[in-house]
Amino acid sequence: MKVYREKPQDIEKREPKEAAVYQLLENLAIPFERVDHQALFTIDACSAVEQVLGVSCCKNLFLCNGQKTKFYLLLMPGEKKFRTKDVSSQINSSRLSFADEMYMEEYLDITPGSVSVMGLMNDKENQVQLLIDKELLEEEYLGCHPCINTSSLKIHTSDVINKFLPAVFHEYITVEL
Repeated sequence: MKVYREKPQDIEKREPKEAAVYQLLENLAIPFERVDHQALFTIDACSAVEQVLGVSCCKNLFLCNGQKTKFYLLLMPGEKKFRTKDVSSQINSSRLSFADEMYMEEYLDITPGSVSVMGLMNDKENQVQLLIDKELLEEEYLGCHPCINTSSLKIHTSDVINKFLPAVFHEYITVEL
């Protein structure tokens, strides 16, 4: 695997949602490092990418309340265990569970295995509330997919918080897991 510090040269052959991520990062002057790889569907499959990029890829969970009226994107360290009750109590939401794939595609334009904070750029109606584990906010870099699981990015956490999120009109809630 080779690390790149620019958008792909074959951008016209990439998925439009991936190309849109690179365009937005460029427009916001957010530097990144990128690795292209085989499709990765789990956090465990990301270990080789993590070694090459020198960053841990975060676990991204797409959740909803029991009534399926509120949706959440939870970013957390990959090695941490997710316990529904830990998050539910902090955000005052009962019966938090994994949201259906159809909502993920509708609100974030991403599919399972490609869930990423970058998907918030597609949530124009602010249907998804971002939740970030406190531990991730202390990391210098964030590892994520550019809305497709055949590439991974290394981005300064401060750029995600201070440039990307304001540009896509999203705020986050800090949680502790």
